[in-house]
Amino acid sequence: MERAHWEQVVEAATRAPSIHNTQPWLFTASGDVLEVHTDPERALPVLDPSGRQRIISCGVAVEFAVVALRAAGRDADVELLPDPGNEDHLATIRADRGAEPTDDDRHVAAAIAERHTDRSPFEPRTVPAEVLDRLQAEAAAFGVWVKPITDSEEEVATVFLISRAEELEQGEPAYRAELEQWLRTDPGAPDGVPVEAVPGTDPATRASNWLIRDFVVGTRTSAEHATVDTDAPPPPVERPAVLLMGSMNDDRRAWLEAGRALARVLLRATGAGLVASPLTQALDWPATRHQLTGRLSLVGHPQMLLRLGYPARRATPSGRRPVTEVLRTS
Repeated sequence: MERAHWEQVVEAATRAPSIHNTQPWLFTASGDVLEVHTDPERALPVLDPSGRQRIISCGVAVEFAVVALRAAGRDADVELLPDPGNEDHLATIRADRGAEPTDDDRHVAAAIAERHTDRSPFEPRTVPAEVLDRLQAEAAAFGVWVKPITDSEEEVATVFLISRAEELEQGEPAYRAELEQWLRTDPGAPDGVPVEAVPGTDPATRASNWLIRDFVVGTRTSAEHATVDTDAPPPPVERPAVLLMGSMNDDRRAWLEAGRALARVLLRATGAGLVASPLTQALDWPATRHQLTGRLSLVGHPQMLLRLGYPARRATPSGRRPVTEVLRTS
């Protein structure tokens, strides 16, 4: 493939979501081969010391590249962890001549540009069961299970552990400093989380059981935490679909496959008119992640927790690094 074709594929791959929008990937194209590497300089040593979430993010980028290739009429053979001597080399994708793309191939690829993380409250609408079944089937193709959190006792346990983990993180100065490092006030920033995409009110005051990450906790005043408009009508209670994704193993290969499964789940959800945002605080800390496994009697290891719903408004998209910065050709 020519460089121009690889640029299109990599542009699609870089639309993948990543932890704090760090975009921790690098690509090398040569002939019909694309190598995907993780960029250790974009690691989060406090939040993600094992690199698990960074590798999951790269797994999403791998699958976005596969989806883009298939829509262009190319089959993709993916080899994970191809170089035991180079742990940053996560995947090699070989592009082969394939059949004419189907309408479904094009539909899934079109969702790449539409997908975005939405942390704002969703519409009070229920996600249909058949949509959740489809998302479970998409993940299963990668050996990843999806567990909807619907049981009341499981919901209470999960909500408690998310809140507990958020409290622990907010009390850690190094965590808050790392969070602020990736918060962006410049609308044209090529990475990080734009402040416009962060709800302005304290997440703890939202009419929802599910606590999103508070990106501005380090700058929020006590008055902002306490302000409540008692004359305003109460907002509708948000009841998103919450999905827990996990794998039987908990190593780099499992993390990559979890990322690939997450990619398919997000694209199918986008195609169904849904948006998503992560609820990963309880998975950041080994203690709360272990407790979640026990409280929910999980067989395997939790890798991602998502809230899904119908958007109430258009969310602010986050920036992306230019392809010229992340792609090398030889």
